Amino acid sequence: MGSLFKLKENGTNVRTEIIAGITTFFTMVYIIFVNPAMLSLTGIPYGGVYLATIIAAVVGTLFMGLFANVPYALAPGMGLNAFFTYTVCFALGFTWQQALAMVFICGVINIIITATKIRKVIIKSIPVSLQNAIGGGIGIFIAYIGIKNAGLLSFTSDPGTYTLLESGTVVADSSAVPALVDFNTAGVILALIAIVITIVLMLLRVKGAILISIVISTILGCLIGVVDLSSIELGDYIGGLSDSFKDLGTTFGAAFGSEGMGSLFSDINKLPLILVTIFAFSLSDTFDTIGTFIGTGRKTGIFSEEDEKAMESSSGFKSKMDKALFADSIATSIGAIFGTSNTTTYVESAAGIGSGGRTGLTSVVTAICLLLCIPLAPFAGLVPQQATAAALIAVGILMMSSFREIEWEVLEEAIPAFFAGIFMALCYSISYGIAFGFITYCIVKLCKGEAKKLHPILIVSSLLFILNFVILAFI
Repeated sequence: MGSLFKLKENGTNVRTEIIAGITTFFTMVYIIFVNPAMLSLTGIPYGGVYLATIIAAVVGTLFMGLFANVPYALAPGMGLNAFFTYTVCFALGFTWQQALAMVFICGVINIIITATKIRKVIIKSIPVSLQNAIGGGIGIFIAYIGIKNAGLLSFTSDPGTYTLLESGTVVADSSAVPALVDFNTAGVILALIAIVITIVLMLLRVKGAILISIVISTILGCLIGVVDLSSIELGDYIGGLSDSFKDLGTTFGAAFGSEGMGSLFSDINKLPLILVTIFAFSLSDTFDTIGTFIGTGRKTGIFSEEDEKAMESSSGFKSKMDKALFADSIATSIGAIFGTSNTTTYVESAAGIGSGGRTGLTSVVTAICLLLCIPLAPFAGLVPQQATAAALIAVGILMMSSFREIEWEVLEEAIPAFFAGIFMALCYSISYGIAFGFITYCIVKLCKGEAKKLHPILIVSSLLFILNFVILAFI
């Protein structure tokens, strides 16, 4: 084992790697509860998404550990699953099968750009300030979804502020203005308790804080009547596990069926919208991963500066980062085949790295722990929405740390970063936030007489977003 993972060369040992793997597992396992809760809103069978989430995480994490020999865990990404649900399916009207088809294509694209020098061009084309703004903006978006799912918001009419155009007539939008609910129901009280528990555990730096919060909140939910346990019997457990695998039969390969890839390109008028959506998937997936690798790998020596330079200057898989990026890309396509949104490298892997994890053995241990979660499938649906909502808020807080890297006192950076970040939440769409960030960045450079500094890929991307808005205006 020592020779397989090169433990001595990386200054670690089996015990340290096992502890690191378990630590990573406890910090990111919340996704097996949160991801099905979110994606099932699109109509995907809950049990199928639960198993698909675990399978994608296990396969991707194993591939990362055995092929790249780095201590990173993979699972369906937060933010990307929100984009899948709320933007692609709800706002744009694609079926979940078509959305899975686009995720698969995104994975194929990422494989291609990882195996060629294209990735170098793309990485260099996006300003660092916008990359950070996108990460922080997704944090705002996820936190808002969490607050809303927790049931803490009600919506009241304010005709003087929000209007909606219907058939040429301006009418009041009665669901536009959020307000705080009264704290007088069991569900709302549970949500508040879950949020407090999560925050306290995070502040005390308890390992697995989010998972522990979900477990405690679920138990409390049972005690105060939010969760009904009266119908659970052994027969229900066995039947539930069986139903989950039946649901997996529905989601597996759905991306390639007549309702998926078979119908995705049937309407030529939607082609620009499809291409822009795939681009948004790929952009978020790619830069989330790059940021995680560079942010956690350089200071620990997992990825050296020489390794990063080798990644930028060569094609193929000549560096550890090349292999890690390839593993991440493969995982996205595998996840789509089984029935889940983009599988990506988890920043929570930093917890395992902080515990001393330096090799792929850490990832293998995490994958084994994730695999052991499969028997919990029938009980996953018992986790109340209030508990997973607190997890969403916590992850949103963590993701907003990207904002600190932006030079807010420099107006040229602040304007595009503001639009990229804030529009994700206000428009309830990650892709719209990216679009406004790109477009305003181009406007800033044009106003400053620095058009020559704009990368052609950034210009083309902005034009595609504008084209998307024009198309949506006439659909």
